[in-house]
Amino acid sequence: MGLFDQILSAIDNPNQQASPSQLGGILSAVEQLSGNHGVDAGTTELAMSVLGSYVRSALQDVRSQSGDAQAQQVVNQFSGTNPNPQAVQSLFGNNQLTQIVQDIAQRTGLNNSTVQAMIPILVPLVLNLLQTGSNTQNPAPGGNSVLNAFLDADGDGDVDITDTISMASRFLTHRS
Repeated sequence: MGLFDQILSAIDNPNQQASPSQLGGILSAVEQLSGNHGVDAGTTELAMSVLGSYVRSALQDVRSQSGDAQAQQVVNQFSGTNPNPQAVQSLFGNNQLTQIVQDIAQRTGLNNSTVQAMIPILVPLVLNLLQTGSNTQNPAPGGNSVLNAFLDADGDGDVDITDTISMASRFLTHRS
């Protein structure tokens, strides 16, 4: 089951955090970020997807070193729709951040300074997507189906965040 399927399942489950308004907030933040930097939404989504593979790796490291509860804690603490440099610092060291900026710039055609400015906004958005699977009634470690699907992906390097954002947009349009 893909990431968006997990999010849809969470929306349909009253015990999970996901809601259409949460998805709408994430989509609005992506659109606003794109507009603020003069970048089309598709490029911003691609940047978010590339960044997502680094977030996955960092959260997998957290989970393997400290357990499911700590990975969930990082998601809970740093998810949102506002810029949060602490979210970036919690996941990446300075050397790794330089590599991430260069990778995103190379794959999107954006310049390094634009990518650098976007990352503190994109990291909380990726984490916000992952938080949608949190169980509101019993937030047990390992109980976030969206986070688990994200972390247990097949490792093919393809983080389907771009597809997820696109499907979320279509889903919300059809719900209206």
